[in-house]
Amino acid sequence: MKTLFKIPSTPLVPVRGETAGYPVHRIFGVGRNYAEHAAEMGYEVDREAPFYFTKPASAIVATGSDIPYPPGTSNFHYEMELVVAIGAPAFEVGVEEAGKAVFGYAAGLDMTRRDLQLAERAKQRPWSLGKAFEMSAPIAEITKASDFAEIGPQRIWLEVNGDIRQDARLSDLVWSVAELISHLSRFYHLVPGDLIFTGTPAGVGALNPGDRVHGQIDGLQPVTVTIGAAQ
Repeated sequence: MKTLFKIPSTPLVPVRGETAGYPVHRIFGVGRNYAEHAAEMGYEVDREAPFYFTKPASAIVATGSDIPYPPGTSNFHYEMELVVAIGAPAFEVGVEEAGKAVFGYAAGLDMTRRDLQLAERAKQRPWSLGKAFEMSAPIAEITKASDFAEIGPQRIWLEVNGDIRQDARLSDLVWSVAELISHLSRFYHLVPGDLIFTGTPAGVGALNPGDRVHGQIDGLQPVTVTIGAAQ
């Protein structure tokens, strides 16, 4: 069947060592997956279950891009994250089997309209306005899982205009990658093309037009963006 109108093409993320890109299907974000970040947001972490939000595929933007200050906000925040790229179907998989679904890892940014998120949270509403908007998921090149060390001591950090704002270790994750995949797979048929943004360390903060953001994880390509004027 023909389409009634033209729709945007599927975004592709470069993969180290490959000429073909990774097509993005869905984006899942994990909330409060570092204890110190949860504390700075006014919460204590519990181990009952992780929780999630989603972003559209249109949120994907390549590292090195200029991204405009988004509409509807006066409190635009960075959040540096480890991104997991799914490469095999996973449904109701156990923690011990979850690693088989991982295609690779990347450094990414979960850009957030914090004022809108907090307003939604105060009214016990979904976080969509705060999280799910265009160009809100900058991401660097994906490194295949076989080329990345076991997750643990790697440093994850972020700088704004050369000043370090976030600095932690992947071992600080409350819910491990395997636990997240296993839990998500109880509710979704995870498929190749799904990305999981695994949460951010403490130190989130506001950005202004002209700011340059540089995030990095040991062993992965850095993600860098410059904040442009509002559009």
